[in-house]
Amino acid sequence: MRAVVYDEYGGPEVLHVADAEEPHAGPGQVRIAVRAAGVNPIDFKQRSGALAAFMPLELPAIDGREAAGVVDEVGEGASASVGDEVLGFAVGGADAEHAILDDFVPKPAAASWEQAAGLPVAAETSARVFNVLGGLSAGQTIVINGAAGGVGAVAVQLAVARGARVIGTASESNHEFLRSLGAEPTTYGDGMAERIRALAPDGVDLAFDTAGRDGFPDLIELTGDPGRVATIAGFQAAELGVKVTGGSEGRALEGLTEATALIESGRLEVPIERAFTFAEAPEAHRLSEQGHVRGKLVLVP
Repeated sequence: MRAVVYDEYGGPEVLHVADAEEPHAGPGQVRIAVRAAGVNPIDFKQRSGALAAFMPLELPAIDGREAAGVVDEVGEGASASVGDEVLGFAVGGADAEHAILDDFVPKPAAASWEQAAGLPVAAETSARVFNVLGGLSAGQTIVINGAAGGVGAVAVQLAVARGARVIGTASESNHEFLRSLGAEPTTYGDGMAERIRALAPDGVDLAFDTAGRDGFPDLIELTGDPGRVATIAGFQAAELGVKVTGGSEGRALEGLTEATALIESGRLEVPIERAFTFAEAPEAHRLSEQGHVRGKLVLVP
């Protein structure tokens, strides 16, 4: 089968399309004919070798970790049938003609293949962060730092659906986009705390950082407690008492169920910045590394 692989760690140029051995579903797993696969920051971090010390790969490796497609093989005990349309997390790579999924849910009929492929990481991560923060409920105010990206855009909509007030930081060019998702936008950078305080003079309950850059002192000041701030990218913030989550706690799979139900009811969408072919995977990684992506990047066979 055709797959996007890399034989060594390095820049985006190490990605290439090559023949790979077809995988087969094990117990509890399904194999899908991939219709689309999502691109995430962790993909380029892993490809570059930045995570090799604690997430080593057996090379050559197939790129990607989330996909959507049609089930064509069902492992023992898996809750699916051949022909089902599903989305979920890939075992052994997603950017291929066939991928193995271990955690998966039915694809919403209202979502395109590209939107379905871009949902698993964003929905699971958002739900996990809300859990790490002790739960997010109606009436609370949450700041989402980096709200226009792939995870941020879905997190905004999940938070709004739970009845929370959402203040989202992004560059000014993305403010109208955030308003369309239900967030109150402001810019990040110097003076962020003052700008957010002006929007929420009664205070902020929680903060979710997706960017991993500066701003943690501001988020701690706004919430009054570093334990009310969580990040998925700023690992250095643990020194400040901020909660860091990378998924080692286990997947919050209820996020997938919650998000797919919201898609079906028309209350959540997965914004797609751009779709690339497998051959264009290096370009997709370059764009992902540059940051400032609005929504998700995806690959299609």
